[in-house]
Amino acid sequence: MARVKPKRHPVVVDMTAMCDVAWLLLTFFILTTTFKKPDVEQIKPPSSISEKLLPDASLMSINATPDGKFYFQPVENGSERLKLLDNIGKKYNLTFTTAEKNAFVKTQAIGVPMSQLKSYLALPDEERKAYISPTGIPMDSTKRELVDWVEQSLLINGDYKLAIKGDVTTEYPKVKYLFEGLRDIEFYKFWLITSQETAPTQ
Repeated sequence: MARVKPKRHPVVVDMTAMCDVAWLLLTFFILTTTFKKPDVEQIKPPSSISEKLLPDASLMSINATPDGKFYFQPVENGSERLKLLDNIGKKYNLTFTTAEKNAFVKTQAIGVPMSQLKSYLALPDEERKAYISPTGIPMDSTKRELVDWVEQSLLINGDYKLAIKGDVTTEYPKVKYLFEGLRDIEFYKFWLITSQETAPTQ
């Protein structure tokens, strides 16, 4: 006599809970992620096999373009940015309006000489974001404005860290004065930003 096969019931998996969890995780990561801000100008850093990560907090940075222009990015903290603007203003005998201070807090990077800083901050937000400086911040044997930005930042917080991002085609003579200026203010430790390269196999 033939064996009676038991009736098979299809397995039903309720995915409602899984969808809820996935949605919550996605929302969490979107809300807590800090998106990388685009560079003011296109910079392609040299590659290295270093896996060290930049610190997240109290980081100021300097960008060096292929033609040797410098941009300075202060730390993100708004109140400390205002102190920096006051410090640099005192050094160069400049006073800033409330509107200029608000613009400085929102500005991603400074890339103009001190003589043009007030007119740069007076630009509308969209124009200021799209502005490409023809000169950058002066840094040579006669003008050390870039190092002044770093020095005045360190007066606010001596624990600030500095990262320098240069293009792979930037020639050393163009950044030599920057390194010498940092040495003159006795600031010796900083990061050089590179792009990740695969380590060679043994």
